[in-house]
This record gives sequence, C-alpha cells and structure tokens, in this order.
Amino acid sequence: MQNLVQYNDWLQEESANMAREGLRTLVIAKKQLTQEKYHAFEQNITKARLQTINRTRCVREVIEILECDMELLGVTGVEDKLQLDVRQTLESLHNGGIKIWMLTGDKLETATCIAKSSKLIRRNDDIYIIQQVATREECLQELNIFKRKIGACLVITGDALQICLSFYEKDLMESIIESPSVVVCRCSPTQKAIVVDLLKKYRNKKVRVCAIGDGGNDVSMIQSAYVGIGIVGKKGKQASLAAAFSINPFSYLTRLLFVHGRDSYKRTASLSQFIIHRGVIITVIQAIFSFTAISLYQGFLLVDYGTVYTMFPVFSLVLDQDVPADIALLYPELYKELAKGRIYQGSVIMYVGLILFDADFIHVVSITFTALILTELLMVALAVRITVF
Repeated sequence: MQNLVQYNDWLQEESANMAREGLRTLVIAKKQLTQEKYHAFEQNITKARLQTINRTRCVREVIEILECDMELLGVTGVEDKLQLDVRQTLESLHNGGIKIWMLTGDKLETATCIAKSSKLIRRNDDIYIIQQVATREECLQELNIFKRKIGACLVITGDALQICLSFYEKDLMESIIESPSVVVCRCSPTQKAIVVDLLKKYRNKKVRVCAIGDGGNDVSMIQSAYVGIGIVGKKGKQASLAAAFSINPFSYLTRLLFVHGRDSYKRTASLSQFIIHRGVIITVIQAIFSFTAISLYQGFLLVDYGTVYTMFPVFSLVLDQDVPADIALLYPELYKELAKGRIYQGSVIMYVGLILFDADFIHVVSITFTALILTELLMVALAVRITVF
C-alpha cells in the first residue's frame, strides 16, 4: 500500500481502525497519465503480452511500474458477516482433531479480528505475529522466538512467510505445523498454493490436506490439495467448479466430513480388508493341502466361494453404519477413532472339526470349506454394527 498510494497519515490510521473492527477496507486512488506516458505503457504491456517465456511476470512488472505514487481519493470499509454456524463448525472441527489454517488476502488486523470472531483463535490462545522480516538474521530471530512460545497461534503475512521460507523452509514448516492455528494474511493465490504444497511435503504421513475456498483466488489452492471443497456463494462458482466437492453454506462441512466422510472411510476400509482376507485364507488352505496330486476343492466350489457364499455378506459392509448421523455430528471425537480390523481364527473351527470326524478326504473338503465360509460370515458379523436396508 505504501508503494501504491502517496503517503498519508489519515489513510494509515483509518484503514487500521476499520481493520480492527473486522471491516474489509478498499482504498480508491487515481493517477493521471500524459499522452506520452500512456503510449509508453501501451507499448510495454503489448510487448510483455507477446513474451513466450515468463509472460505473467513481465506483465506484472509493467503494471507495477504504472501503479505507484497514486493520488488518494478515499477509503471504504465493508462488513463481511460470517455465515451462519461458522463458529460452531470450526469448534466441531477442532474437537474432531482437525487443524485449521486460514489463508486470506485481508490485512493483518482484519484477518486477526476475523480469526478471533470465528473462534479460529480462541480467547485464551497466545498469538505470535510475524509481520516484517527482510534478512536471514531477522528470520532466524523470529523463528527462534516462535519456537519458544509452545502452543501459540501464528499470524504471519504472505511476504514475511515467503522470505522466511527462502531461508529456513524446513525449520519454519516443522515449527508452524505444531501450532494449533495459523493465519496467513496478505496472501496471494500463488502463495496459497505454495502453502498447501508445503503442508503436503512436511506433513505427518497419516495426515491429509483439505483446502476450502469460495472465490477465484482459491482455485489454485483447491487444486493443489488432496481434497478440494468449494463453497457456492456471492463470489461465484469458480471454486466449486474446480473442487472435488461443492457445498452451499460453510456449516455443511461438518456433515460432509463427520458423517459422509467417516462412513465412506470405514466402509471402504472394511470392505477392502475382507476382500483381501477372503482371498488370503483360501490361498493358505490350498497351499497347506497342495502336497497331494488331487485338487482339494472342485471348480464349482471355488466359483461359489467368491460369489454365492461370501459376496453378499461381505458387500453388506457397504451399508454398515455404526452410529446414526446425529450422533456423529454431536460427538466430533468419533472422527478420530475409525473402525479397527478384527480377526477371527477360522483355523480353530477347521482343526476342531478334523479331530471330531474321520480324516477322510471328503470330510477334509467339507470341514475346511465350511471353516472358510464361517470365518467370512463371522468376520462380517463382528464388523457390522447397524445395517441400513
């Protein structure tokens, strides 16, 4: 802002006051050009647009030369109200073990005010602000101070983040990942995508990155994340069209994650586990009895094992639901604990049957095949909680 508009104490004071009240400020300025300056700008911008290498950077440099030392006309402050149930949604995400970062193009004061009003930064949380750094020594000093503030939320500007990343990328990311909440203000669309890529690079291997946005500036961030969620709103549908999932109010995020996401993960994991287990146990049985020249199971038994006997019970896991949707929304802590695989030893059934009956070949086939079927059915019964038809 200092480079764009002529210095004015009134502008700095009023914009800071509006930002502290949570208003989004817009500065209006103008610049008069002579005929010679306009023709020079037109030639330079045309030349920059014809570049085949670094075209975007060349165009930006030409525009930056023009957009400087402008005359101030006025400043406006617009109240951007939070959507319904935003605070409750963020609180539920916190309780579900999800860390939330806010990447915004607003001023530092506006971003901090919004983070507090939305409960992204709680009342008792310590806040550490990194606003202006220029050298390696300043970056190291700020990083060391932040490391000593255990459990503090970080508020950092996009320019400061970019400078710190150029010197201490690994140390900075490892430190801020442990922070409960992070706010990056004055963040450009490119910087948003860079932050998402760095989270994917330095994250815990079990963690996945989800990006949520509602405007065209969030498209690059949404496309860089593992899962992109677009919100349809006043800013258009660019974000929702570029995302994997689209929701209308922000509050629908809890149902998307805690109900549909949780059930989808549980069902997919259980189904994959049982399909793999089904193939493994019949392979092991055939390997054990492969020392004889006679086939243990006839062809129709093998075909029926994978279709008639085990397919429908196993696929009933797709309809499994351990808790109702309202309970999953009421207790976000359930999101942390997903279903664990259970193992039932079918070999116990098989060996008990071999002891009780004669070891004739026909009895071996019947006992072992029955053990396989009972193993699959019992494993499905142990895993299924509430089946919805």
